[in-house]
Amino acid sequence: MNDSDLIEIVLSASPVVKAVMVLLAAMSLAAWSVAFAKSYQVRKAIREAKTFEKTFWETQELSTLYHSVETDRASATGLALVFADGFKEFARLKQQGVGEATDLISGAQRTMKIAFSKQADKLENHLSFLATVGSSAPYIGLFGTVWGVMHAFQSLGDVQHATLAAVAPGISEALIATAIGLFAAIPAVIAYNRLTNQVDRLLSEYENFAEGFLTILQRQAHSVTKQD
Repeated sequence: MNDSDLIEIVLSASPVVKAVMVLLAAMSLAAWSVAFAKSYQVRKAIREAKTFEKTFWETQELSTLYHSVETDRASATGLALVFADGFKEFARLKQQGVGEATDLISGAQRTMKIAFSKQADKLENHLSFLATVGSSAPYIGLFGTVWGVMHAFQSLGDVQHATLAAVAPGISEALIATAIGLFAAIPAVIAYNRLTNQVDRLLSEYENFAEGFLTILQRQAHSVTKQD
């Protein structure tokens, strides 16, 4: 089968099968767009997390790093915002006269959890669309196939002598619907699994950083308590 034959089969398909093909093509394009956009976002977040974590552990004075993040907060993402929000709450509680180390750490931890949740939502946003395309596209294609086969056999009712040549075009257009459904679903599933794995690993790095940061804050909190 050459390209002209394939185009001819698609153009001669029934309206329902054509609608299924158009829907699947739109879903495939949307899935590819989401996959490329999310892949870029996740790669950028990974690079920024590594850069900030390196800067964090090399910085002697955390207040200097905090002011640096706050100065350019509009462009800050990921670990930088988790750190900034946690340090800001810790400093605010100290200024209010909170002396208990447990209260200082609990306040900073709650704020960091909120910041972590916001960053997780940004990273996981639209991933469910890839899962939806991956799970539904084959069934939509199957619907087009079933409808096309029904249409093909229904057309045999007006023919006195049924032959393979009479039913083959209808079955061909039906199978194309299934092929398009698989073409839309397979890349979406691969992209979803790959991106989900990368996001999970990145969020795990966020959690490890938060634990290390809280340990530093805990030492500072105890030093403040001893001075009081």
